[in-house]
Amino acid sequence: MLADVGNQDWVLCQITSKSYTDTKAIELKSSDFQSGTLKVVSYVRPGKLFTANAGLMVAQAGVIKKDKLKAVIDAVTQLLQVSIA
Repeated sequence: MLADVGNQDWVLCQITSKSYTDTKAIELKSSDFQSGTLKVVSYVRPGKLFTANAGLMVAQAGVIKKDKLKAVIDAVTQLLQVSIA
């Protein structure tokens, strides 16, 4: 979950257990979590953004540390800046 956009809608970023040779994917290990964890090393894919209503979310696997969240947000921001340059 990257941002609360109001009306219980959130901007989300895909997390998957496969890197798909995505050079922009950010590795997510259990040590990157402030609380909770994922079962396997996973990859955040900054180019795979979507929105969803909180009502569709059934559970929270964990909370990543602030420095990892900042890295994800920075990667998303960089993608958007490149597209308007």
